[in-house]
Amino acid sequence: MGLGNLSTRQKVALAMTVPTSFVLLYLLFRRRSQGAKQLGNVTGRGAEMNQIQNEDGQKLKNNGDVVNKSSPEDTEKHDAKCLPEQRVTETVSQKPIQRKSDVAAEIKKTLKERIMIMDGGMGTMIQGHKFDEAAFRGEEFKDHSKPLKGNNDLLSLTKPEVIYQIHKDYLEAGADFVETNTFSGTSIAQADYAMEHLAYRLNKCSAELARRAVDDVTRETGVKRYVAGALGPTNRTLSISPSVEQPEYRNITFDELVKAYQEQARGLLDGGSDILMVETIFDTLNSKAALYAIQELFETDYQEVPVFVSGTIVDKSGRTLSGQTGDAFVVSVSHARPICLGLNCALGATEMRPFIENIGLNTSAYVLCYPNAGLPNTFGDYDETPEMMAGHLSGFARDGLVNIVGGCCGTTPTHIKAIAEAVKPFKPRIPPADIHPEAMMLSGLEPMIVGKHTLFVNIGERCNVAGSRKFAKLITNGQYEEALSIAKAQVEAGAQVLDINMDEGMLDGVKAMTKFVNLVSSEPDICKVPLCIDSSKFAVIEAGLKCTQGKCIVNSISLKEGEEDFLKKAQTIKRHGAAVVVMAFDETGQATESDRKVEICTRSYNLLVHKVGFNPNDIIFDPNILTIATGMEEHNEYGINFIEATKMIKSTLPGARISGGLSNLSFSFRGKGVIREAMHSVFLYHAIKAGMDMGIVNAGALPLYDDIDPKLLRLCEDLLWNKDPEATEKLLEFAETVGKGGKKATEDLSWRNESVESRLAHSLVKGIDKFVVEDTEEARQNTDLYPRPLNVIEGPLMKGMSVVGDLFGAGKMFLPQVIKSARVMKKAVGHLLPFLEKEKQERREQALLDGIVLEEDDAGSGTVVIATVKGDVHDIGKNIVAVVLGCNNYKVIDLGVMTPCDKILQTAIEQKADIVGLSGLITPSLDEMIHVAKEMERLGFKLPLLIGGATTSKTHTAVKIAPCYSQPTIHVLDASKSVVVCSSLMDEGQKEELMEDINEEYDEIREEHYDSLKVCKHSLMVWEPMHPVFIFDG
Repeated sequence: MGLGNLSTRQKVALAMTVPTSFVLLYLLFRRRSQGAKQLGNVTGRGAEMNQIQNEDGQKLKNNGDVVNKSSPEDTEKHDAKCLPEQRVTETVSQKPIQRKSDVAAEIKKTLKERIMIMDGGMGTMIQGHKFDEAAFRGEEFKDHSKPLKGNNDLLSLTKPEVIYQIHKDYLEAGADFVETNTFSGTSIAQADYAMEHLAYRLNKCSAELARRAVDDVTRETGVKRYVAGALGPTNRTLSISPSVEQPEYRNITFDELVKAYQEQARGLLDGGSDILMVETIFDTLNSKAALYAIQELFETDYQEVPVFVSGTIVDKSGRTLSGQTGDAFVVSVSHARPICLGLNCALGATEMRPFIENIGLNTSAYVLCYPNAGLPNTFGDYDETPEMMAGHLSGFARDGLVNIVGGCCGTTPTHIKAIAEAVKPFKPRIPPADIHPEAMMLSGLEPMIVGKHTLFVNIGERCNVAGSRKFAKLITNGQYEEALSIAKAQVEAGAQVLDINMDEGMLDGVKAMTKFVNLVSSEPDICKVPLCIDSSKFAVIEAGLKCTQGKCIVNSISLKEGEEDFLKKAQTIKRHGAAVVVMAFDETGQATESDRKVEICTRSYNLLVHKVGFNPNDIIFDPNILTIATGMEEHNEYGINFIEATKMIKSTLPGARISGGLSNLSFSFRGKGVIREAMHSVFLYHAIKAGMDMGIVNAGALPLYDDIDPKLLRLCEDLLWNKDPEATEKLLEFAETVGKGGKKATEDLSWRNESVESRLAHSLVKGIDKFVVEDTEEARQNTDLYPRPLNVIEGPLMKGMSVVGDLFGAGKMFLPQVIKSARVMKKAVGHLLPFLEKEKQERREQALLDGIVLEEDDAGSGTVVIATVKGDVHDIGKNIVAVVLGCNNYKVIDLGVMTPCDKILQTAIEQKADIVGLSGLITPSLDEMIHVAKEMERLGFKLPLLIGGATTSKTHTAVKIAPCYSQPTIHVLDASKSVVVCSSLMDEGQKEELMEDINEEYDEIREEHYDSLKVCKHSLMVWEPMHPVFIFDG
C-alpha cells in the first residue's frame, strides 16, 4: 500500500531533506504503482506548488490548507452514485448482516483462537486491469479538468463492480479483513487530482462496497468477516520539511491533517466500516493526527470501533522515514490503545522479521504484519511467489510472532490463500499483559523507559527563555539556528529530556514554539530524546504538541482555573498521547504546606485517572519547589515541605512521578553560582531519596555531594532542614568569600601533589580532563609498575572508574557527571592507543623474525564480536573491553552502539566469531539482551555469550538471560576480567571447568532468587548491587 506517482523534481527535493539511509524508501516507493494501494506524492508539491483550481474553480493554498467543500450533508445527493444503477436496488433492499456493538470483543475472541488473515494489495489487482484514463474518468468525470489515471480511490465510483470483486476475491481466498479502497482518500491527497471535494463520498462509497462484499461472503461461508476502513499517510509529512533551505517549514499543519482525517473517518464509519486502520505510517506525527481525529469523533459523534495501527520501517536501519525506531513508534501511538499494532509495506517478510519481532516485544496489543511480496526488482515488480511468501510467514506464525498476517505490494488473492493455509496449524501470539509495568514510557526518535530502577532523570533547562538569558536573546533576535546549539549541548551534557519554554512577553509564543520544535525535529542528535513542552499558556503547549512525533511531557496544568478547565486540558493532552506535569495549585492558590500539596495532588490524580482515563504512570506531580533563604521565617521549611510531600505522594498515589524546577530553590542567591549549585546538589541528594524522580536542572552543572566545601555543605544542610535560625545570614557571609559569579576566587590544585594514581582517580571522579593526558603518560613511563600500556588501563584508570560507579550507585553522582567522567576516561585511553598499536606492531615484527606471519586481521587468540545493544548509546565501557581484548591478541569486531540483534548475529556468522559480547548502561538494555539470547537459541548458535555493562548483574544474567540460551552465558564484571573469561572459553579444557563453576554458581543464584520470591511475594526480582566498572559506558 504505497507511495507512488512522485515527479522527478519531488523525488530529488525530498531526498535532500531526509537522512541518506531513508532515500532508498523513495526508490522503492517510486514504483509502488506497480503493485500497491497508492499514496500519491509523498511531499505533495510543497513550496513548489502553484495555486491550482479544482473543477469548480476553488483555489488551494500553497501551505496545504486545502479548501474542503464537502460535508456529510452535501454528499447525500451523491449516495445513489456509489454503485452502478442496476445495483442500487439490491443495495437498498438487502439489509447488511447485523453487526454487534461489541465488534472489538468479537475480534479479540477470534484472535485468541487463531491467526486471522488480512487481505492483499489493492493496487496490485487494479494494475492487472490496465485501466486507461477513460476508465478512471467514467461518465461522471469525463470532462474533469485534470488527469485522473492513477487515482485508484476514484474507481470506487467509476468501476465499483471491479473493486467489489477484488474484495470478494480476497475474502474467498480466506481473508478475515478487507481494507477499503481509500488509501489516498483524504481531501489532502485528492487535491492532487482536484477532487478534494469528493473525499467524504469516496470514503463512504468505498466502505459500502467493502461492506457488501463482506456481508455476501459471510452469508455464503458462515464465517464472520470485517471491513477495515483504511486511512493512509497522505502525501504530506508533518515531521520533515520539503525545503532544504527551511528545515522549520511544513507544507501542512496538524490541524489541517486532523480535519482531513476526520472527514475521511466519517465517510468510512457512515459507510459501514467495522474497524478504522491507520496504516503505512512513515511519519509518526501524521498518524498521531489521524488518531487524534478518530478519538475526537469517538468522544463526540460516533460509537467507538476498534482501531488498528500499522507503521512502515523503511530499511534495515529499523526506523521509520521520520527517524523513529520501531519501539519508539510503539510508545508514540499506544495512547490510542489500538487493538492491533504492527508493520506493513517497504520490506518483504524476510527483511521485516526482526522489526515485527521487536514490535511484539514492545506492545501488549495484538501484532499484525502484512509485508510486500519481497523487494521490488529492477523493473519495479515483486518476485516472491505465493509459496515463497507463505513459507516466510509460516515461520513468523510458528515462532509465535503474529496475530494477523496478510500482504501488501505485489500480493494477490493467490498469495493470501497460500498464507492462510500456511499459518492455519499454528497458535496465535499471546500478548503480554503488560510490557513495562509501573513504568512511564516516553519517546523521541528513541524510546525512554522511566521505571522503578531508573535513576534520577535530568530534564535540561537551558532552552527556556525565562531561565536562560543567552537562549532568550537568541530567540528574541530570531537566531533560532544558533539556539539549537544550546539544545544540542544540553543533550550532550546528559539531559535525558529537553525542556522547551517560550513564555516571554515580547514573543509570539505559539509561533516561536512551533518554529523551534520543528527545527529540533530536523536534528537527530537532539530529537532522539523526549521533549518537555513547557508553558503557562495552553495554546503554546498545544502548538508544541502538534509538532512532536514522540511521546513528550507537558509542563504543566493545574486546578487553578477550576475542574472544568483542568479536565478539558487533560483530555486534550491525553488525545495527543503525552505525559503531564500537574502543579500543586488549586482555585485558592499555590500549596506551600505538605498537607495542602498532597491534598491538591490527590484530587488531581483522582480526576485524571477516574474521569479522564489517564494512565497513572503518565502523571507527574510538581509539589512546588519554592525559594528558601529569603529572610522570611515562613519560607524556611519550604524545602522540607517538598520532601515530605514527595514521600506521601509516592506512598499514596500509585504510578505517579515527582518532578520540580530546581532553580527556584536558590533564587535568593542569584549571581552566586557556587552557592546555588551546592544548594541544588544537597536538595537533590535528599529529595531523590524521598522519591523525586526527575527535575528541570542545568545538566552538567551540579557538584558532587561529597565534593562540596565542608563548610558550605554544612550551611546548605542547615538551611534545607531549618536547623539554624541564622543559616541564611551565615550563608550570605560565606557567599562574600567567593569570587565573581559565585565561583571560588582561587582554584585548589593541592591534589596535584598526590601520587599519579590518586591524580588520575581525582580527574576521573571530578570530570577534569585538563591534566589527564600528562598523568596518563607519567603512569605509562613507570614501567616498573606498568610494564605495558594496557596495565595503565587495567590499573589506575579502572580503579578510578570504580569510584565513579560507587558514587553513582549511591546517588551521589548524577548521569551528566558520569558522562563527564567517561569522557575523561576516553581521553586517557585515546592517549594510550598509539602505544598499544606500536606494541602490537612490534609483536607482529617479532613473530615475523621467528618465522611466523601474522596477517593484519589475524584472529590470534580468537574473534570477539562486541556491541552495545539496540536502544543504548553508551559505549565507553565496551570500547575499553575492545582495547583490552585487542591488546591480548584477540580480533575484536566492534559494532558500536544502538546495534540491532540481527546485525550482531549476522556479523558473528560472517566473521566466524568465537564469542559474542553484549554491553549496555540503561535498564531497557536488559530486555534487549534477553531478546538477543533467545534469537541465538532459535537460530542454533553455539557461541559463548558475554554480558557486561552498568545495568547488568550476575543475578539478572543467571535468572533472566542464561535460561534463554543453552550455550555458555556469562556475566563479566569488568573489562579487566574479560581476558580471563575469553581465554578460558577458548581453551576446551579450561572451558569445561569454567562452565561447571559458572553453572553451579548460577543454579545457586536462581534458587536463592526464587526462594526470596516465596518469602516476599511483592518482590519482582532480587538485584545484587550493580557492579559499576562498566559504568563508563557514558
